[in-house]
Amino acid sequence: MSGFIMDERVCRSIALALTANSEDLQDRQQQEDAARQSGMTGAEIDLARRGSSFDALTSFAMALAIAARFTDPALIAATRDKAVKAGISPEVCAAIEAFAIKSFDPIA
Repeated sequence: MSGFIMDERVCRSIALALTANSEDLQDRQQQEDAARQSGMTGAEIDLARRGSSFDALTSFAMALAIAARFTDPALIAATRDKAVKAGISPEVCAAIEAFAIKSFDPIA
């Protein structure tokens, strides 16, 4: 097991990916500022907005978050299986899914 956790950088990467198409320029700037404060580089921020990361496990986490937020249950299950096989625990996968749904649900 990799010991992968949802630290601040992972959460920020997920947030950047899930709000990449936002037209709220002020929110996008605040996210970028917060990401930089957490140590992310401009290249990491740009890549996160495209739903990827230089870190493979973070990329799997982001893919799972995107699937949880925007797709059907079969794709969520398949993406979760890939994340688990890559080394993200089922518990962390559940936390990623909950974060993606709750944090970015317009009604939440």
